[in-house]
Amino acid sequence: MLRKLNLFIVGAVTLCLSFATPVYAIPRPGVSAKSAALYCPQTDEYLFEKDADRRMPPASTTKIMTALLTCESGRLAESVTVTSQAAAVEGSSMELRAGDRVSFRGLLYGMLLTSGNDAATAVAEALDGSCGKFVERMNERARLLGMGNTHFANPSGLPDENHYSSARDLAVLTAEALKNEAFADVCAKSEAAVYYGDPPYRRSLSNHNRLLDEYEGCIGVKTGFTKAAGRCLVSAAERNGVTLICVTLNDPDDWADHKSLLDYGFGIVGTTVFAPDTQSVLLPVTGADAGYLRVTCPQSAHVAGGGEITSQILLPPFVYAPVQKGDVVGEAAVYCGDRMITKLPLVAAQDVPARGAVKNEARSDKKNIFERIMEGIGSWKKK
Repeated sequence: MLRKLNLFIVGAVTLCLSFATPVYAIPRPGVSAKSAALYCPQTDEYLFEKDADRRMPPASTTKIMTALLTCESGRLAESVTVTSQAAAVEGSSMELRAGDRVSFRGLLYGMLLTSGNDAATAVAEALDGSCGKFVERMNERARLLGMGNTHFANPSGLPDENHYSSARDLAVLTAEALKNEAFADVCAKSEAAVYYGDPPYRRSLSNHNRLLDEYEGCIGVKTGFTKAAGRCLVSAAERNGVTLICVTLNDPDDWADHKSLLDYGFGIVGTTVFAPDTQSVLLPVTGADAGYLRVTCPQSAHVAGGGEITSQILLPPFVYAPVQKGDVVGEAAVYCGDRMITKLPLVAAQDVPARGAVKNEARSDKKNIFERIMEGIGSWKKK
């Protein structure tokens, strides 16, 4: 018997999770940092904290914000001319010279790989006309992200009494930055070829982040150092669908501390592979000898942390024949508690030929059936 369908079918599948290894069974690591935070974005949990809200100089981890705003400008392919002020800025450098031509993407590499203060200054001047105006935008974005213990005074992280952040704030910023595809791609590179100069020519830039080569699953993010700040490091790693972000400020043994903190985090964050139950889901088909088709979900979700996992099955009221096995016909939204983790495609589990057609007849229209149905509904609503 067919299930009664409205515009969307909404079914719920629930799984209650438990873990054999309790959190307290794994000893907390000791770290040399004055301030530290270990954050899991999927569960929005801080797995480790050490004076995580203390305001401290962040050194070049500042460039995470500068790089994020660069990526969000939508101008990565554009080129700029480096000013004498940008070329002369003190500290770490990608060796820009006044008059050099370089793309915003090239400057992004210069900031995140070689920690170029000249690159950060060039971006600020090119995007907002001056470092001062750009810093205003940095602070406004920090405010919107809820970074209550952060204030920027420059785009690069040079020492200033009014330039500070916290381990927790930098974890929040990094989680936001990693959502940006361009940022995530660049900060994960161990090295890159970048063209700049007058005229531009090929240069090779190497990433200062040793964890990219030394820690399994490392995907970034940024190193930093000044005498006032000490060694600062923000790292991120992925394993089995879980992402962890680690921040240490003023840490003389940062490489070792990040490895032990990340190991600790991956040891206590449980991961469950969850597949929505579609065994009883039948989708009506119009224009076919068969009245319905079976639906399946070919992918699984990796869910970090404990709690109740549910899925909502979202389907159109019907589909038109012909339908080919594997055609996307809907979605399954996966939730952990009230938080949606991901959406998985629902596909036809069988071929359904049009009425009177040969079952395996080729079809020219390969468009996602779910998209075609929703477009049809949209067109009907406009009438």
